[in-house]
Amino acid sequence: MSSLYGDYACTPTLKRVFYGPGCLSTALPRLLEILQVKKALIVTGNTLRTKTDVVERIENILKEHNAFGGVFHDIHQHVPVAGINNGAQAFKDYGADFIVSVGGGSPIDASKAILHKIWKERGTSEPPVQVAIPTTLGAAEYTYGAGFTNEAGVKVGVNDPLLTPAGVVLDASLTLATPERLWLSTGIRAVDHCVENLTRNLYPLLLKPLCYAALADFFKYLPITKAEPQNVEVRQRLQLAAMMSLWPLQQDKFTVLGLSHLLGHRLGAAYNIGHGITSCITLPAVLALQAEIATPEMKQCLADCLFYLREPSTGSVEGDIRKLSELIAQLIVDLGLKSTMSEYHVPREDIPKLAGNSEDPNYPKIVRVLESVY
Repeated sequence: MSSLYGDYACTPTLKRVFYGPGCLSTALPRLLEILQVKKALIVTGNTLRTKTDVVERIENILKEHNAFGGVFHDIHQHVPVAGINNGAQAFKDYGADFIVSVGGGSPIDASKAILHKIWKERGTSEPPVQVAIPTTLGAAEYTYGAGFTNEAGVKVGVNDPLLTPAGVVLDASLTLATPERLWLSTGIRAVDHCVENLTRNLYPLLLKPLCYAALADFFKYLPITKAEPQNVEVRQRLQLAAMMSLWPLQQDKFTVLGLSHLLGHRLGAAYNIGHGITSCITLPAVLALQAEIATPEMKQCLADCLFYLREPSTGSVEGDIRKLSELIAQLIVDLGLKSTMSEYHVPREDIPKLAGNSEDPNYPKIVRVLESVY
């Protein structure tokens, strides 16, 4: 299907995004008014809670407005289902009516799953709401899907447009405590969003320029943030680029994952590899594969990235895609993020399973991609 056909509607759930260094102190109280909520459960990770002042700063603002219930910080990478169940219980125990998630994709997705559980248990028409305060560049705050890991160690999830966070606060000053490797690797995750949205047939054409603009910003500002980690303006620009890479969408038909994300989900949950790093492993090789298997329209979308990166064309569409793959691979190296599956102790014999359905016509090529990043 051509991307010249389609429709687009902003999600009705996401009411407001506030952004700017230091905006937390005014944005959070404003969201309390907009959303008409009274008592928050802060959902976050142990490191942010115990080793930084980020959660305390948020807690103090909530207390000033008599809106603080409690903190739940037993959230881990890939969100084991036990954390969902315990978080839902904490929500009830504290008498909360909304969640403030703080951190990266894990607490934000965990909050969606917690609210989904509460929603279904109560049988109400809508779930309680979430305010997301991200400290990484993974952009989970703009989606309504929530991935978590079940008892068997398999990544599963819930999806509903009503699970999209109702408010987002992008205060770059809160990201200063984020470890460098996490900050930079989630930036590559957002690069992955840009690239894969360009190859999704039903992704609205009018949003693709945002992907190109975000991609150019990541190439410009990720090296600067590595060299100048205290530069809050650069961090703010990167947070806005992350939003452009994964603009909020309502329709179910836009939730299909690209191959890099799909392989990343399989690697991440099974071998406890962060999603930012899985993109560092898979994206360049999967992108090079698109030069072989993508539709002509999607190939042109990818080749056009060179124009936005101010890079000369190779003279062919396929050559331009391979050059884009090489540029992203070099960016990963320059950021100190080059990674392989073997570094994370993924057994080579697991590659056929990770490649998916052996009946897929592209299965041999996917196996080849995984072998190349081992």
